[in-house]
Amino acid sequence: QVQLVESGGQLVQAGGSLRLSCAASGRAFSHYMAGWFRQVPGKEREFVAVIGWNSRSATYADLTKGRFTISRDNTRNMVYLQMNNLEPDDTAVYYCAAGALVQMTSRQEADYWGQGTQVTVSS
Repeated sequence: QVQLVESGGQLVQAGGSLRLSCAASGRAFSHYMAGWFRQVPGKEREFVAVIGWNSRSATYADLTKGRFTISRDNTRNMVYLQMNNLEPDDTAVYYCAAGALVQMTSRQEADYWGQGTQVTVSS
């Protein structure tokens, strides 16, 4: 019912900034939680940030809060992740996710996933 396509991932120097975008399709998207996860080869996909359907609340992983900002525009079915002060450890494939539950801070709670966009932070 919901399709997600991420974009914006690229090579960035440490300390730089990057904005990821997620384009969603499906009438129900505006009623879903939307968030971002990331995954490094050999590591489990980890939670980054999530935002409520009406942007009433946002939750961030401990290591990202303060540097990253999640936002959404339901009129355009878009979700964004603004990443500042990037570090080499931020290198990962970033996935947009959507879920019908009121909580989506683990990958098991997500119902839909994008294909991912590669973010590489160089030293």
